[in-house]
Amino acid sequence: MFTTTTYSTIPTLSMPDAADSTSSRRGHLRQRARGYAGKMSKRSALHEATWPELHEAQRAVLLEVLIHGSRSRADLARRTNLSRATLMRLTRGLVELGLVTEGETLAPTGRGRPSEVLHLRPEAAYFVGIKLTGDALYAVVTDLHAKVLASDERVLESRAVEDVVRLVAEVVDGFRGQFALTAVGVCLAGDVTYEGDQPLVLESPFLGWGTVALAALVERATGLAASVSNDVQALTVAHHWFGAGVGCTNMALIAVGAGIGSGFVVNDHIVRGSRGHPGKVGHLLVTEHGPQCDRGHTGCVSAFVTIPAILQNSGNSELEQTIRAAAAGDEASDRALRDAGRALGTVVATLADLIDPQKVIITGEALAVARYSSAEMEASIRERLDPAAEAVQVELVDFDFADYAWAAAIGAIRHVI
Repeated sequence: MFTTTTYSTIPTLSMPDAADSTSSRRGHLRQRARGYAGKMSKRSALHEATWPELHEAQRAVLLEVLIHGSRSRADLARRTNLSRATLMRLTRGLVELGLVTEGETLAPTGRGRPSEVLHLRPEAAYFVGIKLTGDALYAVVTDLHAKVLASDERVLESRAVEDVVRLVAEVVDGFRGQFALTAVGVCLAGDVTYEGDQPLVLESPFLGWGTVALAALVERATGLAASVSNDVQALTVAHHWFGAGVGCTNMALIAVGAGIGSGFVVNDHIVRGSRGHPGKVGHLLVTEHGPQCDRGHTGCVSAFVTIPAILQNSGNSELEQTIRAAAAGDEASDRALRDAGRALGTVVATLADLIDPQKVIITGEALAVARYSSAEMEASIRERLDPAAEAVQVELVDFDFADYAWAAAIGAIRHVI
């Protein structure tokens, strides 16, 4: 029922522990930022790579190669329901634009003509992804195939919108010395909705923002096309296109750490909701008895499964300390982790009953909780899953905090395509 996956899309960054104090985290980021000071002070002569206008059919062909890998023209014609002549014309245009390249020629498996294989050109475009927290900015650059090539981290000296946008532009300028950039994506905790096709940050509690047209501000400051998304929604899209959810038409992702959130893809489309806050699973009822969450709810998911809740319920100061103590036989720590596993199972079963996904991905800073309490989580899923439903495939995916920046970059890729 459970599988564990490690992805190496992101470089290993020396991140502070989730329970570190704000001051130590800021010190860590200042130290790293000093190494980038020289790069940030001067602008490269590299020009931005303008993304070409593509026809809908060209986009469909490009997405097939982008998400599913190299394909023969014959295979692409079958998958896109295009005639061979039409596909030949479309792919010739993609080759001329430098987005794909022709490779080896495959002999036909039966009757028919040989077919050339088309490969994505990852170096055709580069994208910046940025994750904003209440006190820091994490950034990466990826190629068109979402491989991370560079990273940066900065302290937020101010949470004022104009100051954060200025810092985003500064970080982007630093990357321009190495890459011809196409677009920038930003993700953050909070509610993001759309006015037409323009994202609007309705609320971001860690930053103290409300009703901010962040994408437009970032576009103006950087000169690049910009996308903005909720961080868990961005991570869901990223795994659907390039991670553990590739090949899934319907999937769900649960991210657990300082809080808990979820995202889901239905019929290959991310569910945005009507008000910008789908996937709010933190206050699902687990039991009518138990601890209270920070909003005063008794026995809800957030009262058990988030890092602050686990620390409060165990009496410890760090998550790693709690896991070590539980493994050594400490009853309070063991109980807190196993209760968290049962609460996490409640979320998995609820999502499985609602959207019938092929897979549920669990990731985040508190992933170790799911590993420690997998038996309790599985039992909770069985208890709550509809009797007619099939067993849920749950995949635990290793997490690095920079995954959110990687996901934001994929949001930028998705935005231009």
